Amino acid sequence: MKSSEKLSLEQIRAFLEASGEVGFEARDRTELYGWVHSTLRQYDYGRQPRAGKGLLRRLVAKMTGLSRAQTARLIRIYQSGGEVRPRPYRRHRFATRYTAQDVELLAEVDSAHETLSGPATQKILQRAFHEFGEQRFRRLAGISVAQLYRLRKTQPYRKRRVAYQHTRPSPVAIGERRKPDPQGRPGFLRVDTVHQGDRDGAKGLYHINAVDEVTQWQVVGATPHISEAWLLPVLEAMLEQFPFRIRGFHSDNGSEFINTTVSTLLNKLLIQQTKSRPRHSNDNGLAESKNGWVIRKHIGWGHIASRHAEAFDAFYRNHFNPYLNFHRPCGVPEIVTSPQGKSKRIYRWYATPWEILRQLPGVAVQLKDGQSLAQLEQFSRRSSDTDAARTMQKAKHKLFADLRRKRSA
Repeated sequence: MKSSEKLSLEQIRAFLEASGEVGFEARDRTELYGWVHSTLRQYDYGRQPRAGKGLLRRLVAKMTGLSRAQTARLIRIYQSGGEVRPRPYRRHRFATRYTAQDVELLAEVDSAHETLSGPATQKILQRAFHEFGEQRFRRLAGISVAQLYRLRKTQPYRKRRVAYQHTRPSPVAIGERRKPDPQGRPGFLRVDTVHQGDRDGAKGLYHINAVDEVTQWQVVGATPHISEAWLLPVLEAMLEQFPFRIRGFHSDNGSEFINTTVSTLLNKLLIQQTKSRPRHSNDNGLAESKNGWVIRKHIGWGHIASRHAEAFDAFYRNHFNPYLNFHRPCGVPEIVTSPQGKSKRIYRWYATPWEILRQLPGVAVQLKDGQSLAQLEQFSRRSSDTDAARTMQKAKHKLFADLRRKRSA
């Protein structure tokens, strides 16, 4: 929009009547407001008669496209002696109540107290002013908890006070955190994993150890990895090797068992999943003792590559697990309470898990479909305990010989 030659009032009236359907548009508000100001000053709007003011008002509205109210507002600004120009945008801001010195003082307090909670810090600030008379806490004494947390997020505070927070564990709703209560019934398993060492950054295989709490029936499996895809088939095969129905599955809080995949499998089999409690190291003590006295005693501590997991799992299934459950006696604990109220376990009876199982009341009802006491008894009498141990040892020596041969090759 450019200022053109000054027109008379009659020429302005003729122009407005002739251009009734014509509209005009400025490039921006700065150009538009500048044209309004120059036009009103060119025609000396304040000295014009009433009719002339009306024509100029109509001309401004026609050329700018502004409404009647907007046009009147711009003319009012011009008449008041101001310059008609767009008002710069300024975002509304609240008045600053707490100064940079207050933020530094808050950082100093948090540093001394190791960043307490908001309400606790608020109380300290109030006591500093009201009870100890420190005038520098005058403004901070009235701070709200919400505003205190907002000041802690500001850049000046972070420059003075850097607070590190440890990673907080996410609560997992899988498994009930309690000790199993079998009440003399078989089928409540204690499960744990045993890692067979690392070598040159390579992980060894993992042993999965499952022990029944009442009968001490033990099933061991092997897997190259404890991720869900590798662990689930081994776990299903291990549960199938127990002759009785499984009712409970107890483990520590490791992610190999506390995950959605294992939880879905156990729910499908109607098995209740529990996990160890904090500050109760004996919740899974049975499985941990079997880790040392059975798996470590027979397999050792040396590194075994994960590629041999399938061979070890076959050895467990065909030789080791039958030996453990039918031919290896276990100490059956008996809890004795002294007159002073102290409980201690004594071992007066040693028996194989099969002997413990068959002496339980109503054991026939506890067996899985297709299993019978006669079948289990017949299997236990196929060989003597020492013959079964020799067969197991022979298979184990062959397994480790193959392992050494493959390693040397």
